[in-house]
Formats: sequence, C-alpha cells, structure tokens
Amino acid sequence: MLSKATILAALIAYAEARFGQEQVPISAISAVQGGNAGAAATIAGAAISDLLGAANACAKLTRADQIVTELGGGADAIAAAIGMVTAEKNTNPFANGNVQNVCSDPALPVTAELRGITPLIDPAVDVDGGVAALSKQTAASPLDATGLSVFDLLTNAGFGDLVKGQAAAGGAAAGGAAAGNAGNANNGNAGNANNGNAGNANNGNAGNANNGNAGNANNGNNANDECDDGAAAGENAGNAGNAGNAGNAENAGNAGNVAGGAAQQSTIAGLDFGTCIPTIIFEGGLGGRPATEFTFQLADPVAKQGQQEALNPNIITNRVCDQLGNVCGANKAAIDACQAAKAQVQALGTRDKSTADAFNTALGFAGFVTNPDGGPADKPAAKRALKFRA
Repeated sequence: MLSKATILAALIAYAEARFGQEQVPISAISAVQGGNAGAAATIAGAAISDLLGAANACAKLTRADQIVTELGGGADAIAAAIGMVTAEKNTNPFANGNVQNVCSDPALPVTAELRGITPLIDPAVDVDGGVAALSKQTAASPLDATGLSVFDLLTNAGFGDLVKGQAAAGGAAAGGAAAGNAGNANNGNAGNANNGNAGNANNGNAGNANNGNAGNANNGNNANDECDDGAAAGENAGNAGNAGNAGNAENAGNAGNVAGGAAQQSTIAGLDFGTCIPTIIFEGGLGGRPATEFTFQLADPVAKQGQQEALNPNIITNRVCDQLGNVCGANKAAIDACQAAKAQVQALGTRDKSTADAFNTALGFAGFVTNPDGGPADKPAAKRALKFRA
C-alpha cells in the first residue's frame, strides 16, 4: 500500500508537470517580426495571463486575433496565432473537478485563418488523446466553423463530455480590436466615474476599473469640463490621462498608493521610469480570487493593462520590465535596473510580501504599499512554504 508521503509527492509532481503551460506559445509570439517595435514582446508578455487557470477561455482567442491584427498577416504571425489557439490552458487538477473550459463564443476567433482550429486540453482528461489528435489535425486543416464556436467544434467531434463551454467575459467578442482596447466598454461611463460617484467607482478597484480606460481620458475629461471640475482634470494631467484617477485623488486613503504612486520618483539617481511607476503589489482577492489567495500584480494602472494577476512573481516582474520600454518611456538605466531586480526575485524563489518588497526596493521604492486594497499585508506563514507555479 502506498504511503501518504508517496501519494502526496506524486500529486505535487503532477501539478508541477501540468502547471506552466502558459509558457508554450510565448516564444513564437515574441519572435514575430511584424508590427511596431516592441509590439511582439508586449503581446507575448500579455499572452501568458490568457493561459492561466483563472483566465476566461475566450481570452486566448482574442489574443490570437490581436497577434494577426497588430503584428501582420505574415507566416510567422499566423503560426504564432495558431499556436495560441491550440495552446492548452493551465488548469488546477485539484479544483473544480479539473474542468476544461473552452470558449463557446461563435464569433471568436475573428481572423479567418484561425477559425476551425481546436485546442489541447489536460491529458489527464483527454486520456485517449482524441482531443490532442483533433487539435493537431485542425491546426493543419481547419474544420468548417461557420456559425460555430470552438466548444461546438469539440462537441460535434464527440468530445463534449470532456469540456465545458465558457462565454466571453465583458465584451471580449469584439475580436481583434478588443484585444488592444479591452477596457473601452467603459467609455460611456468615464464621465460618470469622475462626476460625483468617483469615490464609489474606485473603491476597492485600486485602478482595475481604470485599466481599459487609460487611453480614453478625453471621454471622462469632457464630462469633467462640463461640471467645472478643472481641478480634477488638472490632477489627471499628471497621471497619463487615466480617466478614473480623479476619483483616486479623492480616495487617497484607498487606492492612492497605486494610481497616485505614478507621481513618485525612484530614490536611486539616474533611474527614469517615464510615465509609470515600476512597483508590484502582493495581496489577496485580486481578479476575483478568494481573499485568502494572494497573487502578484503590477501597481501601475497603465502598465498592467492586459496582464492578469499571477501566483508566480516572475511573470509580473517580466511584464514590468517589458512595459518600461514599450509603454512607459523609461530610460536605459531604469530598464537595466528592472532586469537586475527581476533576476534578484527569480533567485530569491519566494512568493510572499518580501518578494514584492525586494523588487520595489531594488528599483528605489522601498516601503511601497503592497496591499493597496487594505487587506492583510501577507499570507499566513504556513502557506508561504507551498510553491505552486502560476
């Protein structure tokens, strides 16, 4: 009879083997030659989060459309996008019956070359390898997907009992355009968020609601102008146009450490991080997770666009360094310092508040608040010893 220790070791080994699937298509995306300078790296960094267990199943299809839309229709871009469509999403074998969510939105993906292709799923569920064989087949010779979702394709092929359909979240079905403008659904509310209800709109969101609106500052500011909120608009001017930051200015005690932090400067001479603050946070309850589940995330509301929170700090620190050059306009010294701080975090191997503190301190932001929503500053000590990969 197997001992409990043997069984536990086997379970942990299995979890390690199945987690980390988000890394599979990333190198192909970052190697695409088309698009603006740095665009491939930015999309590759964001794509990691689309394959994590908590991500919506349709997100990776929207990201695949973005690859073609922003990086062009070259052979390398199409191949990378197909790799994103077929990629296996991470799942937790110990939660929710290891359910294999598949996108049920018939509008996704939008790109014609990507339709009719089915994804891989956890081999522990696809025990006979039928789903894997279909994925390989359709990547080379797509099925007719007229009016059908990826979930429909798998169901029609006889695999409906292995997967569960999941609808696109928050208007993701807008296709390739949605990938670059994930938060634009809030355009119509930008003015309202800044107009009297700012405090309520921003409470608890610590900038999350403002992510998608980062490029839509004028929408909110138009409403402010009519309401004679010149002071609020002035505060926004220093925050790279984040439509919701007027509310954050009034809620300095709540989310000011995140949005307001954009005005902070590094204490290390010569490091110019441009329009962003390069810090990371660590707290429970991010992205709809349980309050007891702590994850890492970028603090800056603009830099973190398209990035989901992660259990693995290396995903977040890598994203910070990518965004400094691609979005924030940081100088070379700042980018080099970020790379060094990223390596330091990887060497530490920790996954708690001290991890975020080490990264922030290395960049000249010692003492930066890592739990801006006001919850516990760190997870219970007993849980810090567990090192599951995000």
